[in-house]
Order: sequence, then C-alpha cells, then structure tokens
Amino acid sequence: MASQEEKQAQPFTDIFDEDEAERSFLLSKPTCLIVFGKPGSGKKTLARKLAQRWKCIFIEASEVIQANIQQGTEYGLKCQELLCQGQSVPEELVTEMILQKIESPEVAHFGYVLTGFPSLSKKYMTIPQQIEKIMTLKLKPDVLINIKCSDYDLCQRISGQRQHPDSGEVYQRSQWDPKLTEKHKKEKDQDEEEDEEEDEGQEEETAEGPCKKLESFQQLVQRPEDFLENAEKRIGIYKDIMLLPLEELLTDHDCRYLIEVDGSQQPDHVFEVNKNYTCCYCYFNNQDELFRALASYQLIAPRYRWRRSRWGQVCPVALKEGDIVIGNPEFAVSFLGKMYVLSSQEALKKFMLNPRPYLLPPMPVSPCKVFVFGPPLSGRTIICDAIAHNYKGKV
Repeated sequence: MASQEEKQAQPFTDIFDEDEAERSFLLSKPTCLIVFGKPGSGKKTLARKLAQRWKCIFIEASEVIQANIQQGTEYGLKCQELLCQGQSVPEELVTEMILQKIESPEVAHFGYVLTGFPSLSKKYMTIPQQIEKIMTLKLKPDVLINIKCSDYDLCQRISGQRQHPDSGEVYQRSQWDPKLTEKHKKEKDQDEEEDEEEDEGQEEETAEGPCKKLESFQQLVQRPEDFLENAEKRIGIYKDIMLLPLEELLTDHDCRYLIEVDGSQQPDHVFEVNKNYTCCYCYFNNQDELFRALASYQLIAPRYRWRRSRWGQVCPVALKEGDIVIGNPEFAVSFLGKMYVLSSQEALKKFMLNPRPYLLPPMPVSPCKVFVFGPPLSGRTIICDAIAHNYKGKV
C-alpha cells in the first residue's frame, strides 16, 4: 500500500532509474553490419576497417577458416585435412563455421561486421536461401552497406592487381606501376613545403628506398583470377545470380539503416565516408565533448542525470528542414529532461521560440530526396508530381 501511495503522490517521477537503464543495455542487441558488393570492390578491406573502428568482430569466410585451423577445432581439422589433400573447403562447411561464429559469446556482446555472404556458390543453398538464413538470425544485420562500382572501373582495378609470391600481399597498380608511383610522388612533393633539413633526410632515405621497392615489385605476379577475362566473367556471374535478390533485400530494408558508397574511390576514402555516418541506431560518435559542454548546466533535480534524446547529436531544426546536420555542443539545450544539440545560433533561436514543431511525431524522420532525370518529353514532370503527391513532398 505504501508503494502505491508513493506512486500516486509522485505521478510524474521517472521510473527508469540507473539500474533499469543498465539492465536495458545488458539485454539490448549489439549493432551488426553486413557489407555487400561486386567481386573485387573492396568489401573485405572496408569490413575489416569498420570492425576495427567500431570494435566489432570481423567475420569473413577465409578469416573464419584460418581461425578454426589455428584453434584446432573440429571444423578446423576437417578444413586442414581437405586443404592438405588439395581440395577446396565445401560451401556447407564454410556456412556452418560462419553461423557458429555469429552465435559465439564475443559476437553476442560486440556485434559483427560480415562480408562475403551470401556467396556466389549455389551448391549448398541458393542466393535467396542464404539471404533468408542471415536475415532470420537472432543477431541479424541492422545496417546494410552496399559498395557500388561500375563494371569497367572494377575490371581495370582487378586486372591491375599483383601479388608477392613470398608474402602473399596484394598490391594495386598505383603501388607497383613506376609511372603512377612517380606521378603521385611529384604531386606530393609539389603540395608539401618542408624545411631543408627534412628534405635532406628524405633524400637520404629515398636513395635506398625506391631501389628496394623496385626490386621487390619486380617479383610480383598476376593471379589467374585477376586476368581481365576472368574478372569480367566473375562480375557477370555476380550480376546474373546475385544482383536481383540483393536489390530486393536492399529495397525492403529500412532506408535509415542502408548505406550506399562509391566503390570507385580509394578504400581509405570509402572508409572515411562510412565511419562518419551517423544513424539513430548505430551511435558511435564520441560524447566527451558534448558532456563537457553540458557539465556546467544545472541538473533537472537531484539524482537526475542528463538523458540523450532520440535525435542524438543531430540538429532537430535541420532535420525538420530536410537536412542531416550534426549539432555543435556549444548550442546544446535541455527540454523535458533531454539533451538537444543545435547546429547554429539561428537554429537555437528557432528551437527556443517553439520546440514543438521539431519534436512532434513523425519526427525524427530522415529526409528523403529523389532526383528524377530522363530525356525530353519522357514524363519527368508527371512522375515528380505523382511522387510528391504520394509521399507529401515538394517538387
């Protein structure tokens, strides 16, 4: 009776205390990502860097096989036996190892970045069956990343790859081709202005460096799968059996958790684009600056702490106006016990005058911008008007 009277006496008390918040986090699902793309588009490179950046577990077929062999597991012994006999590891065994890794305790805590699945092989399961399998897991992917690259650029990149026979390391054309390396070096020397002492030190280093690099690059060989005709064949197979099921998956997925990037760029630049991506589910940005700025603000009441709103660090005013802009901690305010970070002084004034238009449902909603193009008299205006009328947008 006492507890009921206390609840009635304080009807507006927040029932979610620190213990409840901790319990909610412990029961929450870790963020999981999957990277798609054509053969040779850099899926593995991007997935590995994302896993390192976001402290997730990197899962890929060759990595899983190597880990099982090193650990001496039952799967690893089977793989080692098959490889010693000159046979390839069957798709069924690879799929079982990947699913076992996804169900491991460390993945249940840290989440994962998966790539290379579904595979082009249909001996064990078809492509739709593989997609259904991964999307019905307990830890199914939350964020889908699709690397898009033209067939011509991709074939040129693959055919320009060379492998060192001793180390097994793969080099791109820009790394081993003397013409491209000299061009990049000249551009770098023109952009950088350094002191004479640093220039002299570089001259001493480069006196031996290029010779060693050229000697090692002369040993590089081209793998059979990197021949131009083989690369075109692999990409053709991907488009025939993978493209349609994958497009259906991406279309049905929530667009807020779908990232499409330009794969014709360098892998490092592709990674920079993805690591700066922010969505309301996978929130990886550093909050130290925000919390330092809000530390001097007066708390709502004793034992109450600042709570982050559903908008995170995204400016509510900019989001209402159709843009995703990360707010500045200098313009952070509190409203109904939650933090809102505005992007500018003008946005702060608008929010302070009346925050309701920016917070009422259906906000927060990520903006959707559609560009319709085509030849003259193809019906662009009619299509634009129909889309705007259906989705309540503006032309």
